[in-house]
Amino acid sequence: MKLAQSLSIATFAAISVAAIAPKAAQAAIVNYNFTVDASPDQYFGSLKYDDSFLTGLGLETLGVENGLKVAFNYLGTTYTEADDIDFDLFPIVTFNDGNLQGLSYFVADQFIIGSDVNTPERGGNIFYTISESVNTTQVGTVSYAKVPEPFAVGGTAIAATLGLWINRKKKAAVAG
Repeated sequence: MKLAQSLSIATFAAISVAAIAPKAAQAAIVNYNFTVDASPDQYFGSLKYDDSFLTGLGLETLGVENGLKVAFNYLGTTYTEADDIDFDLFPIVTFNDGNLQGLSYFVADQFIIGSDVNTPERGGNIFYTISESVNTTQVGTVSYAKVPEPFAVGGTAIAATLGLWINRKKKAAVAG
Protein backbone atom coordinates (compact mmCIF):
# COMPACT_ATOMS: atom_id res chain seq x y z
CA MET A 1 0.00 0.00 0.00
CA LYS A 2 2.78 2.43 0.95
CA LEU A 3 4.68 1.58 -2.22
CA ALA A 4 1.61 2.28 -4.34
CA GLN A 5 1.02 5.56 -2.51
CA SER A 6 4.65 6.65 -2.99
CA LEU A 7 4.52 5.63 -6.65
CA SER A 8 1.33 7.59 -7.25
CA ILE A 9 2.80 10.68 -5.58
CA ALA A 10 5.98 10.40 -7.66
CA THR A 11 3.88 10.01 -10.82
CA PHE A 12 1.84 13.09 -9.88
CA ALA A 13 5.05 15.06 -9.31
CA ALA A 14 6.46 14.03 -12.69
CA ILE A 15 3.23 14.93 -14.50
CA SER A 16 3.06 18.29 -12.69
CA VAL A 17 6.60 19.20 -13.71
CA ALA A 18 6.04 18.05 -17.29
CA ALA A 19 2.80 20.02 -17.52
CA ILE A 20 4.37 23.32 -16.53
CA ALA A 21 7.76 22.91 -18.23
CA PRO A 22 8.03 24.69 -21.60
CA LYS A 23 8.22 22.53 -24.70
CA ALA A 24 11.72 22.46 -26.21
CA ALA A 25 10.37 22.84 -29.75
CA GLN A 26 8.47 26.03 -28.92
CA ALA A 27 10.02 29.39 -29.67
CA ALA A 28 10.82 31.51 -26.67
CA ILE A 29 12.40 34.76 -25.65
CA VAL A 30 15.78 33.75 -24.24
CA ASN A 31 17.50 35.94 -21.65
CA TYR A 32 21.18 36.10 -20.75
CA ASN A 33 23.01 38.18 -18.19
CA PHE A 34 26.61 39.02 -18.90
CA THR A 35 29.47 40.27 -16.77
CA VAL A 36 32.49 42.15 -17.98
CA ASP A 37 35.49 41.49 -15.77
CA ALA A 38 37.92 44.34 -16.36
CA SER A 39 39.90 43.81 -13.19
CA PRO A 40 39.49 45.36 -10.72
CA ASP A 41 36.18 46.61 -12.16
CA GLN A 42 33.08 44.65 -13.16
CA TYR A 43 30.24 45.82 -15.38
CA PHE A 44 26.91 44.11 -15.92
CA GLY A 45 24.49 43.76 -18.77
CA SER A 46 21.74 41.64 -20.27
CA LEU A 47 20.59 40.54 -23.67
CA LYS A 48 17.50 38.81 -24.97
CA TYR A 49 16.42 37.40 -28.28
CA ASP A 50 13.72 35.30 -29.92
CA ASP A 51 15.15 31.83 -30.54
CA SER A 52 12.61 31.01 -33.27
CA PHE A 53 15.08 32.46 -35.77
CA LEU A 54 17.73 29.83 -34.92
CA THR A 55 18.12 26.44 -36.57
CA GLY A 56 20.82 25.17 -34.19
CA LEU A 57 23.03 24.18 -37.11
CA GLY A 58 26.40 25.74 -37.84
CA LEU A 59 27.34 29.38 -37.40
CA GLU A 60 24.34 31.72 -37.03
CA THR A 61 23.80 35.32 -36.00
CA LEU A 62 20.81 37.22 -34.67
CA GLY A 63 20.54 40.98 -34.67
CA VAL A 64 18.16 43.79 -33.87
CA GLU A 65 16.04 42.82 -36.89
CA ASN A 66 15.39 39.53 -35.04
CA GLY A 67 14.38 41.29 -31.83
CA LEU A 68 17.78 41.37 -30.11
CA LYS A 69 17.72 43.69 -27.08
CA VAL A 70 20.84 44.68 -25.15
CA ALA A 71 21.30 46.68 -21.95
CA PHE A 72 24.77 47.30 -20.54
CA ASN A 73 25.76 49.50 -17.62
CA TYR A 74 29.25 50.87 -18.20
CA LEU A 75 30.73 53.60 -16.04
CA GLY A 76 27.30 54.56 -14.71
CA THR A 77 25.60 54.86 -18.10
CA THR A 78 23.19 52.25 -19.43
CA TYR A 79 23.71 51.58 -23.13
CA THR A 80 21.17 49.75 -25.30
CA GLU A 81 21.26 48.19 -28.74
CA ALA A 82 20.34 51.62 -30.19
CA ASP A 83 23.69 52.99 -29.00
CA ASP A 84 25.68 50.67 -31.27
CA ILE A 85 27.43 52.75 -33.93
CA ASP A 86 25.98 50.54 -36.71
CA PHE A 87 22.51 50.15 -35.20
CA ASP A 88 20.97 49.02 -38.50
CA LEU A 89 23.28 45.99 -38.58
CA PHE A 90 24.56 45.59 -35.02
CA PRO A 91 24.71 44.54 -32.26
CA ILE A 92 24.52 40.84 -33.02
CA VAL A 93 24.84 37.61 -31.10
CA THR A 94 26.65 34.67 -32.64
CA PHE A 95 25.82 30.99 -32.17
CA ASN A 96 27.63 27.84 -33.19
CA ASP A 97 25.40 24.77 -33.41
CA GLY A 98 22.86 26.57 -31.20
CA ASN A 99 25.39 27.51 -28.49
CA LEU A 100 25.89 31.19 -27.69
CA GLN A 101 29.39 32.33 -28.71
CA GLY A 102 28.91 35.92 -27.64
CA LEU A 103 27.93 39.45 -28.43
CA SER A 104 29.31 41.88 -31.01
CA TYR A 105 28.57 45.37 -29.68
CA PHE A 106 30.37 48.63 -30.50
CA VAL A 107 29.62 51.94 -28.80
CA ALA A 108 31.74 54.71 -30.31
CA ASP A 109 34.36 56.29 -28.05
CA GLN A 110 33.43 53.87 -25.24
CA PHE A 111 33.86 50.12 -25.73
CA ILE A 112 33.66 47.07 -27.95
CA ILE A 113 32.46 43.61 -26.93
CA GLY A 114 33.34 40.89 -29.42
CA SER A 115 35.78 38.23 -30.50
CA ASP A 116 38.26 40.51 -32.27
CA VAL A 117 38.03 44.17 -33.28
CA ASN A 118 38.80 43.15 -36.86
CA THR A 119 35.93 40.65 -37.10
CA PRO A 120 32.79 42.49 -35.95
CA GLU A 121 30.57 39.94 -37.70
CA ARG A 122 31.44 37.46 -34.97
CA GLY A 123 30.36 37.88 -31.36
CA GLY A 124 32.68 36.90 -28.56
CA ASN A 125 33.82 37.34 -25.00
CA ILE A 126 36.53 40.01 -25.12
CA PHE A 127 36.04 43.55 -23.79
CA TYR A 128 37.93 46.46 -25.34
CA THR A 129 37.98 50.12 -24.38
CA ILE A 130 38.31 52.87 -26.96
CA SER A 131 40.48 55.93 -26.46
CA GLU A 132 41.08 58.93 -28.67
CA SER A 133 38.26 57.62 -30.93
CA VAL A 134 40.56 55.08 -32.60
CA ASN A 135 42.75 53.19 -30.14
CA THR A 136 41.36 49.95 -28.76
CA THR A 137 42.79 48.17 -25.75
CA GLN A 138 41.76 44.72 -24.57
CA VAL A 139 40.99 45.19 -20.88
CA GLY A 140 38.78 42.29 -19.89
CA THR A 141 36.61 39.30 -20.62
CA VAL A 142 32.89 38.77 -20.85
CA SER A 143 31.03 35.82 -19.33
CA TYR A 144 27.47 34.92 -20.24
CA ALA A 145 24.90 33.18 -18.02
CA LYS A 146 21.51 32.06 -19.27
CA VAL A 147 18.65 33.25 -17.06
CA PRO A 148 16.45 30.26 -16.15
CA GLU A 149 12.87 30.41 -17.35
CA PRO A 150 10.32 30.96 -14.57
CA PHE A 151 8.48 27.74 -15.45
CA ALA A 152 11.66 25.68 -15.12
CA VAL A 153 12.39 27.24 -11.72
CA GLY A 154 8.79 26.63 -10.61
CA GLY A 155 8.86 23.02 -11.78
CA THR A 156 12.11 22.41 -9.92
CA ALA A 157 10.65 23.94 -6.76
CA ILE A 158 7.53 21.76 -6.98
CA ALA A 159 9.56 18.60 -7.56
CA ALA A 160 11.92 19.41 -4.67
CA THR A 161 9.01 20.13 -2.31
CA LEU A 162 7.27 16.89 -3.22
CA GLY A 163 10.52 14.98 -2.82
CA LEU A 164 11.05 16.41 0.66
CA TRP A 165 7.44 15.68 1.59
CA ILE A 166 7.74 12.03 0.44
CA ASN A 167 11.01 11.64 2.36
CA ARG A 168 9.38 13.06 5.49
CA LYS A 169 6.43 10.68 5.14
CA LYS A 170 8.80 7.72 4.81
CA LYS A 171 10.71 8.74 7.94
CA ALA A 172 7.45 9.19 9.86
CA ALA A 173 6.24 5.75 8.74
CA VAL A 174 9.49 4.09 9.83
CA ALA A 175 9.47 5.88 13.22
CA GLY A 176 5.76 5.20 13.84
